[in-house]
Amino acid sequence: MTETNNEIAVTEAAVKLRKHWGWLLFMGIILVILGIIGLGMSTALTITSVLFFGFMMIAAGILQLIDAFKAEGWKSILAYVLISILYIIAGILMIYDPIFSAMWLTLAIAGIIIAVGILRIIMGFQIKPVKGWGWTVFSGVISILLGIMIIAQWPVSGLWVIGMFVAIELIMQGWAMVAISLVAKKADPQQLKSILEEK
Repeated sequence: MTETNNEIAVTEAAVKLRKHWGWLLFMGIILVILGIIGLGMSTALTITSVLFFGFMMIAAGILQLIDAFKAEGWKSILAYVLISILYIIAGILMIYDPIFSAMWLTLAIAGIIIAVGILRIIMGFQIKPVKGWGWTVFSGVISILLGIMIIAQWPVSGLWVIGMFVAIELIMQGWAMVAISLVAKKADPQQLKSILEEK
């Protein structure tokens, strides 16, 4: 039975991971540390994130504006230019007043979390015959409660929610990298090499 190209690619990736597991472990630890620091500085991280997002919006708007003027004869060019200008204005407002922007972004995030929670509950009841459907409903309820907590503490929550989410994401990504690196370290290099030589 011959292995597919995907299986060969996975084996080659495993060999590379085995070779560079130390670097992956180091990067994972750094991300976890940065995430933990970020949890303690969630307000600063929130403002930094909003400023970064603002600059990205301006850059995206400028690129779209340049692209709009290159698209000759396009019927929707006016709409494209207006969208580009809105991007730029939104970016400028975010940079001008990052705290105000963070508060409204937090409110939008809370709304999205509640909507996701409702959808999870609906999905959970739809898959009710499947084992573990209750966990889907439970996660939906938790999402709704989290969204309500954020709204209940708004506008103060606007100062820490975005930063906290970024910090948690850094920690989760870091732990994932640490786990992968440790698995890669334990992989048998001779076995991986022999698998590749058989191809």
